[in-house]
Amino acid sequence: MTVAASPKPPLNWPVITFMLVVHVSALFALLPSNFSWPAVGLAVFLHWVTGGLGITLGWHRLVTHRSFQTPKWLEYFLVFCGTLAVQGGPIEWVGLHRHHHLHSDKNVDHHDSGKGFWWSHMGWMMHDVPAKTELPRFTKDIADDPFYQFMENNLLLIQIAFAVVLYLLGGWPFVVWGIFVRLVVVYHCTWLVNSATHKFGYRTYESGDRSTNCWWVAVLTYGEGWHNNHHNFQYSARHGLKWWEVDLTWMMVRLLQSLGLATKVRLAETP
Repeated sequence: MTVAASPKPPLNWPVITFMLVVHVSALFALLPSNFSWPAVGLAVFLHWVTGGLGITLGWHRLVTHRSFQTPKWLEYFLVFCGTLAVQGGPIEWVGLHRHHHLHSDKNVDHHDSGKGFWWSHMGWMMHDVPAKTELPRFTKDIADDPFYQFMENNLLLIQIAFAVVLYLLGGWPFVVWGIFVRLVVVYHCTWLVNSATHKFGYRTYESGDRSTNCWWVAVLTYGEGWHNNHHNFQYSARHGLKWWEVDLTWMMVRLLQSLGLATKVRLAETP
């Protein structure tokens, strides 16, 4: 007797529309009038600020897993940087990621890699996400924080204001590269952690899911590609556990630690 696959949730048209607009707008970077080396440099710098400092260091290792602590002003700064990545609000992002770790690669995991590369990469977000109904359960530590609530409720307005600032600084090339190209690249780098590092690479630990260590994803995501390590030691601030597993985010944590800005740093207990 075969069991029918569970139906996919309804399509989320606002998200689909937003993603189409962002990806199509990034194509304007191909116009010669929108190209300049300062604009490209801006996009690279903002990739690090929003994807590296914001999402990886701030939203992921600091807030989601509390693998270290910082002064509140620094936590808020990193959360603001992550909000500029427009990956949903910080409360939603943190809640969904904690839900993912609890149910990794199970049917209720919203980006279960067993449903295919496309689904785990970005297909899941084109549909309603049932796990969002459980967010209050996973975000009790941040849900009532006024700063987090402001970031959650105003992320698009913040991005529009940021685009205006970039336009005043460098015209349309700064907007096209600093907003749209940067968003597309940061999106797909982040999504590769959900897709590629559950399919390609090697497994050091039997973590109970399909997570892998993938060096090229680690290069693109400041160390997040050592995903099998992370799923086995999810509260560790260090993801690259072997000498060759270069982890730039861990280096940032060590820098903050040397400055007295990162305390109570949690590490994996390896043999």
